[in-house]
Amino acid sequence: MQKSLKRLLSIVLCFTLVFGIGTYSFADGEEEIPAKGDAEPFRISVSMNGDAASQRGFCWYTKTETDTKVEVLDKTGASVGKVTFTESQQWEGNYYHKATVSELKAGESYTFRVGNGTEWSEYGSFVTDDGDDSFSFIEIADVQATPLENFQKAALTVNAAFETLPEAEFIVNCGDFTNDSTNEEWDRYDYSFGKINANCTIVPVSGNHDGFGVENWFNNMFNLDTSESVQTKDGVNYSFDYGNAHIAVINTNDMMSITIPQLVWLKNDLNSTDKDWKLCFMHKSPYTLGKDGKWPDALYLSESLAKVFDMCDVDMVISGHDHMYLRTKPLKGNRVSEDGTTYVLSGTAGTKRYEVREFLAGMFLNTDFIDALTVQKNGYGNYWNGKDWNSTSEDNVGGCFNTVEIKGGTLTFNSYIRNDETGEVKNIDTYSVTKETGKNKATFSGDNTTSTFEYYLGLIPSFICLAIYAFGSWLPRFLIDVPYILYVYITQDTF
Repeated sequence: MQKSLKRLLSIVLCFTLVFGIGTYSFADGEEEIPAKGDAEPFRISVSMNGDAASQRGFCWYTKTETDTKVEVLDKTGASVGKVTFTESQQWEGNYYHKATVSELKAGESYTFRVGNGTEWSEYGSFVTDDGDDSFSFIEIADVQATPLENFQKAALTVNAAFETLPEAEFIVNCGDFTNDSTNEEWDRYDYSFGKINANCTIVPVSGNHDGFGVENWFNNMFNLDTSESVQTKDGVNYSFDYGNAHIAVINTNDMMSITIPQLVWLKNDLNSTDKDWKLCFMHKSPYTLGKDGKWPDALYLSESLAKVFDMCDVDMVISGHDHMYLRTKPLKGNRVSEDGTTYVLSGTAGTKRYEVREFLAGMFLNTDFIDALTVQKNGYGNYWNGKDWNSTSEDNVGGCFNTVEIKGGTLTFNSYIRNDETGEVKNIDTYSVTKETGKNKATFSGDNTTSTFEYYLGLIPSFICLAIYAFGSWLPRFLIDVPYILYVYITQDTF
């Protein structure tokens, strides 16, 4: 891989973020977002789409209907790549545009612009996978903002992430990009994150605020490979290889949690690779002490999805949803196991933060599973010291981001918090695991698509399985826990 070019591109990106995002001021009232011209591209993103070494998906919006063009340039300034797909449709008062570019070279740095052939965007940039066994990326979750100020504060956290890991080759966002998926919120998100999304490949994950009750917003904001997605109304499930890792993105809005068709897809997908590392990203977390950890939709994942992770030897699962940081010990069969899966609840890059619900400990989450925990919210227990929730550190109050670095048979995960007041970055957790490479074997090679008929046929048994869990496992524990829940609500004003 042309590391020097990528490093230079990363440095340029960091300066862009520092001088772009860093100049925002947070005065009283909303900063005015400049109006867009009729054919001016906005909400631009470059997404992982298919082969990470040779293909990318581009998506952008315009105010009026116009042509869909994308131009990709190599380091010499020559136009390269082949546009294999374009689409443009009206959506919520604007027009979205999608274009897929293939036949790119592995391990190369590219610039691009989008537009109608006459009016173009500013140039963005991205790098392709070179296929070797050394790469790194950034992960965030839960910006979930409404006012512009909160989007901008979250963008400062991501700015700090690229300053911490300038060689990152892509960024994963584990969902809840906005709070209500309105045009106004997505415009504020774009105003704050536009330079980031146009200068680094994004791997987006659908959160409940991106899909549940706001159908089609997520799929219309990004150009993803939907060829194997079981449905696209409230999210997209997809996968790709990068370096010596296989990465699967799961949609936990699928019937509020997960359906049998998606479980079948995931099992087949994870069994179709011989890559050394298997990583999964989703929004809802099966292991949490946050406010959503008391409901059956997320807890059901520890019964349904976790079995697939166990069977397929997944190394790490990273999620969001509950706005605090928590990392488990390796788990298999809902027990601590050296050869199990490590689960990470990745904290929030945003300003909406949750405190620990003590009544969940023991009843819904075995505290022996916890290897690290940090609460980002001011005025509450800020980290788990192995004994109680009352250990505090003001340095832990801020936006959270995570980095993953893979070098051959070693994966290193780091979590950081950017302090709200000082802007300083603190490493709150480090986890590293080493494994023997070359051992995974592909055991599935068939068709892994799901027809509409197959999907809807699977909804009834999917609902039955969720209902059995809810009434047979979750509800009895919840009822037993009611006195403690009421005590915590009365004494701590949390539920």
